[in-house]
Amino acid sequence: MTEITPILEKAVAGQRITPEEGVVLMKSQDLGAIGRAANAVTQRMHPEPYRTYNIDRNINYTNICTAVCDFCAFYRGPKSDEGWVLDRQELLQKIEETVALGGDQILMQGGLHHKYKLDWYEQLCRDIKASFPQVNIHGFSPPELYHFTKMNRLSIEEVLGRLRAAGLGSIPGGGAEILVDRVRDGMTRGKVDTENWLNVMRVWHLMGGRSSATMMYGHIETLEERIEHMECIRQLQDETGGFTAFISWTFQPDNTPLSDIRPLGAYEYLKVQAISRLYLDNVDNIQSSWVTQGLKIGQLALLYGANDMGSLMIEENVVAEAGTVHYLTLDQIRDSISELGYIPRQRNVHYELMDELHEQEAVEANREWIRRRLEESQTPLVQLTT
Repeated sequence: MTEITPILEKAVAGQRITPEEGVVLMKSQDLGAIGRAANAVTQRMHPEPYRTYNIDRNINYTNICTAVCDFCAFYRGPKSDEGWVLDRQELLQKIEETVALGGDQILMQGGLHHKYKLDWYEQLCRDIKASFPQVNIHGFSPPELYHFTKMNRLSIEEVLGRLRAAGLGSIPGGGAEILVDRVRDGMTRGKVDTENWLNVMRVWHLMGGRSSATMMYGHIETLEERIEHMECIRQLQDETGGFTAFISWTFQPDNTPLSDIRPLGAYEYLKVQAISRLYLDNVDNIQSSWVTQGLKIGQLALLYGANDMGSLMIEENVVAEAGTVHYLTLDQIRDSISELGYIPRQRNVHYELMDELHEQEAVEANREWIRRRLEESQTPLVQLTT
């Protein structure tokens, strides 16, 4: 018996582990034991014969941002010649393409723009819902929403209320990085602090809204601070119950001011994800991050605490700017689930299963999309999916 055995047995039995015990797991090198325990917890929480995925598109409406984040290769300052705002018609076209491929949601985020007032974002939501009433707008991370309160001198309650009335459906967990102000202050300027990130989510949850939670690690944080981050999420979930899922991924340093940091590999990724399943006993779903890890590690994540493969991600720009992004076809995502003995099922933002007819139509539409791209570009499939 190792020092982590009693902690793992406690978690598998459904008992809450303490922050101190979480740190012990973070310091452990017994990936096999931690992974087996995480998988046991997943089996207890998700005994169903399927594992899920969704189809959406990450649409960035602008890369202009007043915040300065050392880990971000995507943003451009307000005076940059490389800044842009996505044309409204182009944005709607992207949504149309997403719907045609079976998507029912867009993940819409951008930088902290220095000019736009709240009415611009309200009109953005209205335009989307007018053309695509069936599409869920999973949009505006806490840093953006907090920025809106400052730009408009409004409370977060009013900002969220007005955006919800305009069509906002759910909030992504972006901009969390590590929810410890020492870390945030060390690599960001002009961005929301820990307390206000959590308060944006708190207010949204108390309004009846749902959101995801994320963690980006492997930069300047300590192992203790990774657990402190998870503890913040766990405590807020105890209070509101509004988080649908937790998604973690390793920092991608290329093309950022922190490029001298050695990127973490699959070992640490799988360990941290497994610990998140053990620690976040009140969050139902854990998502694999194949976008940063690739197909095989993304698949393996389903044995290390994840019960969901995340999104098809028809488009992704932020991680791609850091030089590390993987693309998979829908068939590859579904096959990765089937190969582990599970039934692949498409779900929505609330983790409700989509109609099987819709699911099959999406599969066929995606196959046709890939076929057309191959014919048009004469590009080998491997280049389209890796």
